[in-house]
Amino acid sequence: MKTTYTFTVLRYVHDVTTGEFANVGVALYAPEAKYLDAMCTQRYGRLSKMFLSINDDHFRSLMRFIQARFDEHAEKVRNELALEGLPKSVLEIATAILPADDSSMQWSEPGGGITENPSRTLEQLYVRMVQRYEDKAQLPSRSDEEIWREFKKELDAKRVAAYLHPKRIVAKDYDYEFEHARKNEIWHAYEPVSFDLMDVDTILDKANRWLGRIMNLHDAEEKFKVYMLLGEPRLEKLKAAFGKAKNMLNKMPGDKEFIPESEVVKFSADLAEEIAKHRDQDAEEKVK
Repeated sequence: MKTTYTFTVLRYVHDVTTGEFANVGVALYAPEAKYLDAMCTQRYGRLSKMFLSINDDHFRSLMRFIQARFDEHAEKVRNELALEGLPKSVLEIATAILPADDSSMQWSEPGGGITENPSRTLEQLYVRMVQRYEDKAQLPSRSDEEIWREFKKELDAKRVAAYLHPKRIVAKDYDYEFEHARKNEIWHAYEPVSFDLMDVDTILDKANRWLGRIMNLHDAEEKFKVYMLLGEPRLEKLKAAFGKAKNMLNKMPGDKEFIPESEVVKFSADLAEEIAKHRDQDAEEKVK
């Protein structure tokens, strides 16, 4: 069924005086379909080349913040019973998340149209407005956030993502916050890890960092199981390095499970079934 939508582009404005900017994200809102989502880039390489003084850590942190706030608003939109209670335009939501001011991040004037598939339209807008301008040398690489987006699509379809929340695991000498976790007897932490990177050394270094991280969390008082949601390299020449990376991850102590992105549909269905079963058990306990 066709539905109307509005969209706005998030721009990084390096110098308000000169008006130089680069598109870094797109948000789309289709109220009749109760759909809201945003896609924000994590790649700052192009910005660093355009604007030498960009703070890459701050930029990535801000992108994660904006994406997380849109995810929260999207859940509210999906659960709103009456259409009259929904915001009227995408800009109303976008400026509530990131107010219009003289900062470097600014929203464009909204555009709009009609679509049968808001999610696909958002992806098309992102490719046209943002991705096409990315440095081609970086295109083979995907961030952890991009891997999570692939899993989140299926988790949202099964209405599972809302059950996952941040959880900080604290050990004797180290602590780490998993962004997507739930508790069922022990903590279950779902961590997207992209190995779709640029070269062999980067892939192996990342696996080694995760091995060290889990080893340092192993003496935590709270028991947990980590599920590594793996993004595989698309370049054939890096497949062997990915195999070595998985061998390194297998050395992690404690309870663990590896889910390749090719199994995202089965994983999401199994998790939805497990959560439903746990919810039913909790309901039975309350009745008793």
